[in-house]
Amino acid sequence: MALFLLYESASGYALFEAHGLDEIGQNTEAVRNSVSDLNRFGKVVKLRSFNPFTSALDALKQCNAISEGLLTDELRTVLETNLPKVKEGKKSKFSLGVSDPKIGSQIAEVTKIPCQSNEFVSELLRGVRLHFDKFVGDLKTGDLEKAQLGLGHSYSRAKVKFNVNRVDNMVIQAIFLLDTLDKDINSFSMRVREWYSWHFPELVKIVNDNYLYAKVAKFIEDKAKLAEDKIPELTDIVGDEDKAKEIVEAAKASMGQDLSPVDLINVHQFAQRVMDLSEYRRKLYDYLVAKMNDIAPNLASLIGEVVGARLISHAGSLTNLAKCPSSTLQILGAEKALFRALKTRGNTPKYGLIFHSSFIGRASAKNKGRMARYLANKCSIASRIDCFSERGTTAFGEKLREQVEERLDFYDKGVAPRKNIDVMKSAIESADNKDMEMETEEVPVEASGKKAKKKKQKAADEGDDMAVETTNGDALEDQKSEKKKKKKEKRKLDQEAEQNVINGVADGEVKKKKKKDKKDENGEMVEAASETKKKKKSKS
Repeated sequence: MALFLLYESASGYALFEAHGLDEIGQNTEAVRNSVSDLNRFGKVVKLRSFNPFTSALDALKQCNAISEGLLTDELRTVLETNLPKVKEGKKSKFSLGVSDPKIGSQIAEVTKIPCQSNEFVSELLRGVRLHFDKFVGDLKTGDLEKAQLGLGHSYSRAKVKFNVNRVDNMVIQAIFLLDTLDKDINSFSMRVREWYSWHFPELVKIVNDNYLYAKVAKFIEDKAKLAEDKIPELTDIVGDEDKAKEIVEAAKASMGQDLSPVDLINVHQFAQRVMDLSEYRRKLYDYLVAKMNDIAPNLASLIGEVVGARLISHAGSLTNLAKCPSSTLQILGAEKALFRALKTRGNTPKYGLIFHSSFIGRASAKNKGRMARYLANKCSIASRIDCFSERGTTAFGEKLREQVEERLDFYDKGVAPRKNIDVMKSAIESADNKDMEMETEEVPVEASGKKAKKKKQKAADEGDDMAVETTNGDALEDQKSEKKKKKKEKRKLDQEAEQNVINGVADGEVKKKKKKDKKDENGEMVEAASETKKKKKSKS
């Protein structure tokens, strides 16, 4: 049986024919030994056809299809034109060797060409890959390497393509930086307090907030220059006039030592740095909230932006978090305690990072473990919805949060919560309604814009009020003209009916109606009709 080999290179499709397989006896070791020697391998395998790709885009398209196990039209034409035809009902006298079994099964299903993929075929294709530039004479030195490098880059770029607004790496970096800033701001604020306390020790007891302390220290600088005329400005900083007066009074009777101007300048600059760091920390927190609403809106609305970001950061990505079962998510962040418990055969931890959620704190001591398990279950659902849904909505997260609230009430008061299926149905309905509202909001805006343009054109000369009156007048005139037209049409119908009356077709009731609208020309006919009516009445 003849054996053909399909080799998918970076520059095109190549078909090889294997000869002398009987001599080798399909021995893998013999093939492996002959692969390195081109003279021996060239006698066994020969090029049958080579079909280059038309462009780099075409090469990327073919590469994507081959990697997914799909048969493209180009590959099908290559196989059908260069291989013998397979007759239906008869056993084929050849087979096609491929490197991937998935593409082999697809080729066999579509074209009925028998395919095989085994160790022997893999060794033959390894030899083809090694000596491919020698088989194809038209390729210049370096062309194949360039094609492989370009296709590899474009293929990797296409595989790594993602939505820029849903990059969870930004959230991971932001939460790491937020934790680092919290530690740094805390240590720097303590340093400001300790440094400035040499000059004004009483200020520490009056102002407790770190950011506010740095702001006040920067404003006061030298306590000897602090007078009552600065109370309004100090009140704006502190937010309390009594506290501002207390600071001024404390400065007058302060026990601190005096500092030189150079020392005060350094304290002033350091306090400014602490304030700048605190301001940047606030902006970074706003950025984190915005990114979490884009990446994981349901998880953020369920458990909060910071805790949700910590879970994503600890798992490595949102996809990894979605793959975690709820039992793993429950103790995420408590790995040391878990392994210590397993080693010492003690009690395993009940919660990890989700302990920072407000739900765990609100639960009673005996229900904290159950609450953590339930919350981890809902967080797992929310993370999977955020990871794999195409549309971003907070409907599911809000409903899941309501379920957790109901579970808290159930543990505390015994109120029965709703069923999961009912909650999910209502969440789907609310999500669909939001989508409908978003679609309907766009249409009225366009319509109202057109109406506004018409009104502006009408009111350009006479004002809006005059325009409204004229439009109403036009409408009344149009109604009158329509009424006149209707009357004319009725008269025509009446004239036709009168002619029918003469011929004896019309009934008596029709004749009654025609009395009022008769003209002078038809007077005789009206009298005749009335006489006939009287005769009928007298008979009855």
